[in-house]
Amino acid sequence: MGYVYALCAALLFGMNGSVTKVIIGAGLDPAQLTLFRVSGTALIAAVVLLFLNRGAFRVTWRQLGLLSILGVVGVALLQFNYAVAISILPVGITLLIEYTAVLMVALVAFFFLHERVRARLWVAIGFVLAGLAVVAQIWASELVPFGVLMAFGAAGSLALYFLLGEREVGKTSPMAVAFWTMTASAIFWGIFSGWWTIDPAIFTTPVSMSGTLAQLELPLLIPLLWNVIMGSFLPFFLSLLALKHLTATAAGVVASAEVIFAFVVAWLWLGEGLDPVQIVGVVVVLAGIILAQTARLDKVVDADLAITAESTDSLV
Repeated sequence: MGYVYALCAALLFGMNGSVTKVIIGAGLDPAQLTLFRVSGTALIAAVVLLFLNRGAFRVTWRQLGLLSILGVVGVALLQFNYAVAISILPVGITLLIEYTAVLMVALVAFFFLHERVRARLWVAIGFVLAGLAVVAQIWASELVPFGVLMAFGAAGSLALYFLLGEREVGKTSPMAVAFWTMTASAIFWGIFSGWWTIDPAIFTTPVSMSGTLAQLELPLLIPLLWNVIMGSFLPFFLSLLALKHLTATAAGVVASAEVIFAFVVAWLWLGEGLDPVQIVGVVVVLAGIILAQTARLDKVVDADLAITAESTDSLV
């Protein structure tokens, strides 16, 4: 079931990339969109917990601190960096760069958590770097550097999301993790998003769905609700539920399918295609991502490594 949850989350996240691009194109600021996404997710999670598991609201102060870090860095900054990058770069390329996060997970596991990794990690690094160079066509300098920078910022946040999320869902319910992390993220963007400058009329203003759906116009509120419920709450909860059953390693492999789903949806909907050379680059990057994830050992059996990991956790 863990793999099913992760795959469903990847599908919903992949579809949501094109929806996000339409909303930002309609005039909603990336930070403000992020505020709506995380606030809506926190509210839905709160209602679910209120009726089904009120005890899950209780967390220790240490847990609250870690969940706040996960919420601000692993969710708030992730969604903001992604939204900015996607407004500048094609959806698929943004996600391809973002999912170098799974490579970062393996590197952090090796250098900082002192986990043993297989030698294929270093081959994976070469695959990812070479594949990204081909997809980005660095020899032609067609990608906006700032957009690439923001996409890599999203990758860093996603890496923390996988690593810290893997630990936290083992201590409490995935829904509780969703509530506390999204609440921390909502508080953060409630301060910095400038939501008070939004003209309420924008939500009822008809906007074109762009691309092959350009003739279809809907009030902005409709794609925004989709973004909050089907593009935020549900996939975030499913990804946390997957981490309840899988390691960050396994979850990361399945989550990378989001890149493929995003490419397909953006191609069919927004007309964002790739040339044959770039498609080869995508395949190389995905191969590198899977190699990097399978380079992490599933369990740490050496006692000294276990002690090191426990010490690292106490420092966090």
